[in-house]
Amino acid sequence: MATPPLRIGSLISIVLPLWLGSACASTGATFRSGVGDTFLERPPYIAGAARLPATATPGSMGVLPLHVQQGAGQPALFEPDPRDTPYAALLRDMDRYIDSLTLASGAALRRVSAAMADGSAPGVAPDVRFGCITEHDLPDADCVVDGDAALGRGRRQMKLAVGRPSAPWVRWSADAMARAEVTHAIVFTLEVGQYLPRQTGLAGNKSVELGRGHVAELPWLTSLETPLQVLQLTAVLVDREGQAVRIAAEGMLAKRTRFLASAAGAQELLSPDDVAALRERRRADLPGRPLVWQAAMQELVRQLTR
Repeated sequence: MATPPLRIGSLISIVLPLWLGSACASTGATFRSGVGDTFLERPPYIAGAARLPATATPGSMGVLPLHVQQGAGQPALFEPDPRDTPYAALLRDMDRYIDSLTLASGAALRRVSAAMADGSAPGVAPDVRFGCITEHDLPDADCVVDGDAALGRGRRQMKLAVGRPSAPWVRWSADAMARAEVTHAIVFTLEVGQYLPRQTGLAGNKSVELGRGHVAELPWLTSLETPLQVLQLTAVLVDREGQAVRIAAEGMLAKRTRFLASAAGAQELLSPDDVAALRERRRADLPGRPLVWQAAMQELVRQLTR
């Protein structure tokens, strides 16, 4: 079923993990996850240990299979369906690109093979959550907008947190990491988040900061009260006990809600066409003009392993 172009009602962020081809029942609490809840106004969107553990050497870090989170805070029909061809194709592109990723040191990132034949994982993976702060800190509530700030120039804090993985996932990942002879591994997640736009300059220009050095300019008639759906990558560096060491997020594609739709209480949604376009979109501001999603993956690895 095609994703509807508009969503009416409460605007929320997406936080329930769904392994590609295998759904999980719930997410973990952020308490004692390894990294405390962090509130950020500007990129880079990263939290966790200032220094990596001594055991996290270039040769001891790998990457576990990429997965997608969908449908926790809102019905899945409001998000791109990962079974749609563009979404599935993007996931395949990202999975192949993993073999090209390098650590901050320049060393290759070792792929940690899944223990299960279909590439899925048991239980609940570490759940990195990034997006606007919601009312009463509830995932199904509206984003909090600073009413005291004029014209969107006030604080636009975002919340970065990670939920604990389940015991079955920890056992599975620990076995996979031991067999690959790595002590730490990165877990990438493709998901939809909610970002608040910002107004800048005397002319009232609108933009949204998607990640480090990555700003998306928005048309002047863009609502500052309505969050943007953003297709983003989140990542966590975990040890064999399932404890998060560092977490990070990079936005890749923002879906603007036009002013009249926002005035009617609607939010425009990411479509399969948007996802298809992202597969070919490039960062002209970076050397070599890498694809947007390639730049996001490499930036996350750099932030997590520097």
